[in-house]
Amino acid sequence: MNNISKLEKGIKKGGKRRKSEEIDISLHKKDIISKYTSGLFRDATLAFYGVKAAKIKEAVNVEFPRVQISMKKTDFIFLLEDGTYQHLEFETSYKKSNMKRFFDYDLQIYNKYDKKVQTVIIYSSEVKKAAKTLDIGVAKYTPDVVMMCDYDGNAIFAELERKLKSKEKLTDADMLNLIFLPLLRCDVSKYELTEKSIELAKTIEDENKQNACIASTVAFMEKHLTDIEINKILGVLEMTKVANLLMQEGENKKAIEIAVSLLDVLNVEIIAEKTKLTVEKVKELQEEYLKTKNKVEKDD
Repeated sequence: MNNISKLEKGIKKGGKRRKSEEIDISLHKKDIISKYTSGLFRDATLAFYGVKAAKIKEAVNVEFPRVQISMKKTDFIFLLEDGTYQHLEFETSYKKSNMKRFFDYDLQIYNKYDKKVQTVIIYSSEVKKAAKTLDIGVAKYTPDVVMMCDYDGNAIFAELERKLKSKEKLTDADMLNLIFLPLLRCDVSKYELTEKSIELAKTIEDENKQNACIASTVAFMEKHLTDIEINKILGVLEMTKVANLLMQEGENKKAIEIAVSLLDVLNVEIIAEKTKLTVEKVKELQEEYLKTKNKVEKDD
């Protein structure tokens, strides 16, 4: 069974947000691709798009209090080499409420690390106009705003294709343009641009750069495409290292869910045998499960 047929199960009719039981990119994309994305961004900045900042040191996973954020999370947060933080958000529409939410995120990042935060909001080509500041009286929130409608995706694609066909080395700016290609102003749809971007990335001879471009494209485009489109993209990824990681993560997630459901009825060794997880992994799950169970009983 290929990637598409395996993943089309559970897709809602009409291409709404994914709730597939086979794999959930929304939940696992950051863990799977963080080493590729942060590795790529360590060698590049957003200077091409007019954003001035230090180079990225590493990706950061920040968990916010559920009560305050209602389970919503930031897109990407990076620790920069100068000790400050860069917060990236990718949007397909402008909403004042989102500006308020990003401001809230940044305040929490600052409170957590006591370091300056630079936010970059990247609006895809559909957005023609967006406010650049949020004035609340006692303070002004002024994130960097990148309008992708200002960039000619057709010309950038043609230049990237020319360079790769002639075996020219891609610059840092080229790598970012390849990743952000689906967000730029172009004659074809985001899905087609995503597919083209990935096909171009497959021709990069350096395997690490190839994987970084593919993984980053999937990460940044996941929220911009429908269920069906994303699962077709996973089909395009078939036989690549990134696709294998995504599939393995999905299978591992399912095995963990099964293991947890069996903790009350079977011993660790049998659960490990049935789920193909290691005994050590099942023991870890058991410890977490017991801690949670004891806390719930104590609260009751």
